[in-house]
Amino acid sequence: MQVHNRTSGVQLHITSLPAHTLGRDAYRFVDWLHEAGQSWWQVLPLGPPDRYRSPYKAQSAFAAWPGLLADRRAPVSSAEISEFRERERFWIGDWQRFAGRGAVEDQVRFDREWRALREYAAERGVRLYGDLAIYVSPGGADHRSHPQLFRPGVQAGVPPDAFASTGQLWGNPLYDWPRLQRSGYRWWVQRLARTTALFDLARLDHFRGFVAFWEVPAGARTAANGRWRRGPGRALFDAAERALGSGSSAAQGTTLALVAEDLGVITPAVEHLRDELKLPGMIVLQFGFDPGRDDSPHRFANHLEDRVVYTGTHDHDTARGWYESLDAGRRSEVTGLLDTLEITERDPSWALIELTLKSAARTAIIQAQDVLSLGSEARMNAPGTAGGAWRWALERIPPRSRASRLRELTQAAGRLSGG
Repeated sequence: MQVHNRTSGVQLHITSLPAHTLGRDAYRFVDWLHEAGQSWWQVLPLGPPDRYRSPYKAQSAFAAWPGLLADRRAPVSSAEISEFRERERFWIGDWQRFAGRGAVEDQVRFDREWRALREYAAERGVRLYGDLAIYVSPGGADHRSHPQLFRPGVQAGVPPDAFASTGQLWGNPLYDWPRLQRSGYRWWVQRLARTTALFDLARLDHFRGFVAFWEVPAGARTAANGRWRRGPGRALFDAAERALGSGSSAAQGTTLALVAEDLGVITPAVEHLRDELKLPGMIVLQFGFDPGRDDSPHRFANHLEDRVVYTGTHDHDTARGWYESLDAGRRSEVTGLLDTLEITERDPSWALIELTLKSAARTAIIQAQDVLSLGSEARMNAPGTAGGAWRWALERIPPRSRASRLRELTQAAGRLSGG
């Protein structure tokens, strides 16, 4: 998916709105984004979260969380239910059996509220940017309804990295890719169809897992003793393109509106698949100041146009929290780059926002916490930990003064919504 104009947006999950729903605050935030000259509102996965509130272990890969609804009691007609059942027949029966009475009605309500919000946003030049988690929840609706699609005795994770010295033990079920291949990847094709119907663009979480994934024995206490296993590669995306796109993607890449989350242990094979599919990759400003990594794609001088650049994602500290945690050497490197680019802002959050907007990357995404200059107390998630995450929320919609400030920097960087 190619986005040809320079654009920018803000990442804020629905649960981080003051009322945590698709109600009035969501519309007020769209108005704020419009006033700030932003083109994108990025949210996290919309599915029912786990007991730790993680949307990346949702109880369904298809159903939306009723907790996001502004009006759980809104009437639903039999005609609406029938139409929804027909349109979403691949998964709605599985979800109803899992979630019980009222499950279909809640999905109809969500569909109604989401469509209204999306139309309102589109009228104001704001597009909705979603997030598709690669794995499903253990024991969730998909795992129970399609156990044959998952491998027994193993679980998902990632090897030791900068986030965790023993790796990250996610605990999600792992796909039986050969079995999925024999079905023409039907379950995944339907999942991508659902995603592209909801969003104008979607981040494809843990993209490297489609090339090779880290398999950990069930019952392991850490992810350190896992091993790499081969993923489906391009075959999955070709199947989706044939079903959802305009014919074979063999020459042109894919027309699916996706961004490859290519962070972590990235190999040439991962880069090759991303580039072959012509998917934008991701770069994170905070990764660009690692000592001895002059060749890092995250280093500001190495940013490429066909990328989405972030001050930080939901898995990172806020800009201010990160800057305040730096040692003297790395902080000096940051301030040196800011001086070189004539960024004179003293507030580290806004200095790093301006730096991100100046990136060569075609799309820039700012965390809402950074617009408010918040510290580490406002971090959304710390990978490798279970409790205490996913709880941060705005007390109120940011003031208009912050919108004006962001609009000014956005315009100076050539990213203003509407060109």
